[in-house]
Amino acid sequence: KLSKKKLKLLNRLKVAELKAVCARPEVVEVWDVTGPDPPLLVFLKAYRNTVPVPRHWSQKRKYLQGKRGLEKPPFKLPDFIEATGIAEMRTAYQAKEDAKKMKQKQRERMAPKMGRMDIDYQVLHDAFFKHQKPPPLTGVGELYYEGKEYEARITHCRPGELSDTLREALGMNERTPPPWLINMQRYGPPPSYPNLKVPGLNAPIPPGCTFGYHPGGWGKPPVDADGNPLYGDVFGEHGDGGESDEEVDKFSRWGAMEEVEEESSEEEEEEEEEQEGGEAGGEADMDGEGARDSGLVSGLASGIASSLPSGIETPDTFNLRKDAEGPRQLYTVLEQKQVSVGTGGIMGTDHVYAVLSACHVRNPSPSPSMQASSVRVSTPLLSLSPPQVKALYEARVAEMRAGSRREDFSDLVAAKAAQQKRKQAAAADNKAAKKAKGSDNFKF
Repeated sequence: KLSKKKLKLLNRLKVAELKAVCARPEVVEVWDVTGPDPPLLVFLKAYRNTVPVPRHWSQKRKYLQGKRGLEKPPFKLPDFIEATGIAEMRTAYQAKEDAKKMKQKQRERMAPKMGRMDIDYQVLHDAFFKHQKPPPLTGVGELYYEGKEYEARITHCRPGELSDTLREALGMNERTPPPWLINMQRYGPPPSYPNLKVPGLNAPIPPGCTFGYHPGGWGKPPVDADGNPLYGDVFGEHGDGGESDEEVDKFSRWGAMEEVEEESSEEEEEEEEEQEGGEAGGEADMDGEGARDSGLVSGLASGIASSLPSGIETPDTFNLRKDAEGPRQLYTVLEQKQVSVGTGGIMGTDHVYAVLSACHVRNPSPSPSMQASSVRVSTPLLSLSPPQVKALYEARVAEMRAGSRREDFSDLVAAKAAQQKRKQAAAADNKAAKKAKGSDNFKF
């Protein structure tokens, strides 16, 4: 009988099995198989925009305790600033300052001289606005961990592509197989890169190379019992179904606007001459047909014109503006009349303007609709006798005259003037009394 611990170890997934069942095997770590639900854990780790747990979660010591004994490197200027040569100028200036005596330093401190460093500011401008490069930054979702800055950056590396430095270090040339080809032929391609083409595994080997285990041989191609390739067209029998990786343009950006070459004026003139020549030849060929069709067209046009009633033929030009008869008057000069001052109220004037006459000049005759609307007859008036109608008319006229009569403000003006006169007299009496009283009770 097995113990619970051994039974748990037997039921635990292997790392290879967990990598085989997940979609992204590169996120699987050694301790993922010890979780309660390893497939769900790997699925969450492989989910889009998932931030991983920091590495120091399993470390016994505190965070960043391993950097205690390391010496912090001195600050280094960025490459685009160092290329201006300002570092050498500062070094020479500092050496010159150190060689001075104390008396010279005190003198310069009291009367400093500016502009000692002769530097071209255009060079500085180009360094910051043309040659500046962004500092190395972390990607989306990446976290800092202890010793990350000392790791080599491999973002420029691509799987399956060997650099010239690596080929030289391994002693390889263009026809030498990679050292991992034999193991890949035995165990299969890497599951993390399903689209990776490896010559001798799922792609044809270079021309002039042969399979075999001799020096420079490309091993044994992986085939089944019938001799069919297991992982791809390793023998190059099917050819390229589409574009190869070499034929794809990897430098031009997708969606970029194509540059339109402007044709010179001479080329345009030549094209116009060619078109004119072609049109002239076409007209010569079409003369017979034009003469034959002209009678048909003219007859058709005349028939259509004769079938239309008079007055609705299509005019040559259209005038959509609603112009009045004759020129329109932009303004009207009002007639000025001299009147006596004070007839119009308190704030009177010596002249007035005849506005009603100007309105009559602009609209000499009212429209029929205005004439019709200006006459109103009330139904009860029809039952009155002529003397009653005359009395009612006189009463209404008297009311209108009483309403339009100007108010007489003469009494109000007289009362206001008398009030102001009384106030002035009272103020003068008070002033005189205070003056007399002050002269009697004068003190130092």
